[in-house]
Parts: sequence; structure tokens; C-alpha cells
Amino acid sequence: EVQLQASGGGLVQAGGSLRLSCGASGFPRGDYAIAWFHQAPGKERKGVACITSGGGKALWGDAVEGRNAIHNDNAKNTVTLQMTSLRPEDTGIYYCAATTRRLCAPDVTRFEYWGQGTLVTVSS
Repeated sequence: EVQLQASGGGLVQAGGSLRLSCGASGFPRGDYAIAWFHQAPGKERKGVACITSGGGKALWGDAVEGRNAIHNDNAKNTVTLQMTSLRPEDTGIYYCAATTRRLCAPDVTRFEYWGQGTLVTVSS
């Protein structure tokens, strides 16, 4: 059974940084992609970044500004999302999601497995 555990959220001032971690277990051997989605209060989940088993990466939305970076630590079965220059609009729950296909897409329906989310609050 695939399980995802998101952690690393917290309260940070605008301009600060956070590193979120997604611990993954139970993956079958083969291709996969793991992504981070952001859900602001009262809004839909939006894709932030994604990485595949082949090392391909995708950044979506504001992440393309260079404020976010995604990294896969295969030895630790962990995918991290480094967020810098945080803004109040980055506040929300960050979910990690996974699919057994080697395909990144900013679409929640493309991911079969979801972690419980970690809350990020950015104060102004």
C-alpha cells in the first residue's frame, strides 16, 4: 500500500523559507511521479512542483518564478519542496501526491495517492 507523509509546515514570516518533506513508502517497483499541491483557504488545489522517477522536474504556477525547488532523495524515499521568499498568499495546506506513472501534470485527477497535508502559514 502506497503511503505518503507530508511534514515541515509551520508559521513563517513573509520573506522566509520552509522545506517541506514527503515521505513515501509502499511503492511498487517501476515508474512514479510525486508532486506537491497547494490549497489556499477556500480555493482549489493547485500544482506547485513535481518530480519523476526518471529525474524529470516540473514547476507550475508561481513556482516558475524560481521561489521553489523540488528534490528527490532516493536513499531516504523522500521528496522535498524548498520554498523561499514566502508570501502571505502561499498560506494554505500543502499536499504531496503520487502516481505510478512517470508523468507530471498539474491536475489532481492524475494522482492516485495523497498524503494528509501540512499547513503553511505566512504572516505579513
